[in-house]
Amino acid sequence: MTDSKMIVVEVVYGLPEKQKLIQLNVAAGTTALQAVEQSGIVQAFPQIDLETCKMGIFSQVLGTKGLPEPSEYQLQERDRVEIYRPLIADPKEVRRRRAEEAKLKKEQAETDGKAV
Repeated sequence: MTDSKMIVVEVVYGLPEKQKLIQLNVAAGTTALQAVEQSGIVQAFPQIDLETCKMGIFSQVLGTKGLPEPSEYQLQERDRVEIYRPLIADPKEVRRRRAEEAKLKKEQAETDGKAV
């Protein structure tokens, strides 16, 4: 008889129109990648490519900032494994465009105010 402790974790993925959170019991020592595979979430979202997608634990991207890769990170009780979608646009570029648009609107408002 094995004395394998079970822990509760969550696996989440979301699209703008559909999100899924799966809670599951896994053996202590299970990695983030193993939990995602065990959750079956790929059946609900076949576009998930486990070879290339980024994953994180509570917004901390695995494989960055000294954190282990998803295949190495051992889950703790109540961890939430998040599967991230690829970015459509560079956030820095989006902010730069917004700032330019705001500047143009401000200049236009000042020009319109002086013409009155």
